[in-house]
Amino acid sequence: MHVVGYASLWEKETQVRGEEPMAETKVQLLTKSSGEAEQPFRYSVGKWGSQFLQELRDHKKFLGIRCPQCKKVYVPPRQVCGPCFQRMEELVEISDQGTLVAFTIIRFPFIDPETGVTRPVPYGYGLIQLDGCDNTFQHYINIEDESKVKIGSRVRAVLNEKRKGNLLDIKYFEAIE
Repeated sequence: MHVVGYASLWEKETQVRGEEPMAETKVQLLTKSSGEAEQPFRYSVGKWGSQFLQELRDHKKFLGIRCPQCKKVYVPPRQVCGPCFQRMEELVEISDQGTLVAFTIIRFPFIDPETGVTRPVPYGYGLIQLDGCDNTFQHYINIEDESKVKIGSRVRAVLNEKRKGNLLDIKYFEAIE
């Protein structure tokens, strides 16, 4: 990652119209390289998201967070329960196994915005209801044997050997029998 300076939108618009900007305004944005393209962004996974990713990276465990009012468990953890608007602070370990509730198989090539490289096809992507969790988790699905990939299939997470502290530490979910 590197830092790139950008002028404000207002400043860019005035320059396009041929007007002089009122003041020189520079904003520092972090960018992640995507091949030849640059994608400026600002995003933090926050306290709970950081703990989730660290636990996944360091201990190969999934963490959820429980709402103190409705008792729903969410993964990845977030600060506030959507239905209750309650602050959540109780982290709970959840299973790396669950049920595939929806999926698709992508068969056309496109440039992956995360890497800037054409993603190999075909590949699967699905929504998984992890055991002990009340929301779905989306991620890649192993489709080496497409006959095993069905709605209602039991799946488990397969982690990469070298983990970096991001969601791609989960290589994919695979069907279990």
